[in-house]
Amino acid sequence: MTPSTIPFGAIILTGGASRRMGADKAALDWDGQRAVDRVAALASAAGAVRVLTAGRDHGLDHVDDPSPGAGPVGGVLAGARALLAKGLKRALVLAVDAPTATVEDLAPLLAAEAPGAVYDGLPVPMVVSLSALPEDAEAGWPLRRLVERAGLVALACDEAMRARLRGANTPEERAALS
Repeated sequence: MTPSTIPFGAIILTGGASRRMGADKAALDWDGQRAVDRVAALASAAGAVRVLTAGRDHGLDHVDDPSPGAGPVGGVLAGARALLAKGLKRALVLAVDAPTATVEDLAPLLAAEAPGAVYDGLPVPMVVSLSALPEDAEAGWPLRRLVERAGLVALACDEAMRARLRGANTPEERAALS
């Protein structure tokens, strides 16, 4: 089976406090759609057979972050457990604050061989074989540590793609992406 034919699920990270944005990033309107809905549609368009949010519940398939405030790794791990329970072995991890990402942006990650890939300097989006997640991973780990310990390959990307994938953490960054 090639990477592109392996069924995968998507985990949308929605647990951040959104302090710098001043509003829940998942609920922000992007061209008439909530950011979380845009990212969920992106995951489905990229081929995810199951899409869930990890962190705050926004009315989609959801798992709670077992350690709110500890960082996104707890959400990744909770999402991974939920996907494994559904028989999936691979995950696309997306940040809710990057609703301008495209299927084309994700294609190289999805085509990567196991254990998966990220873009150089960006811990999300990531594609990861769930079996590559370290057994000793903890919610408080930085995402970069999880990426490193899982052995994900770092792919190059251009600056336009990097801006879309880095997302918007402040109103100014949001205005630049709109």
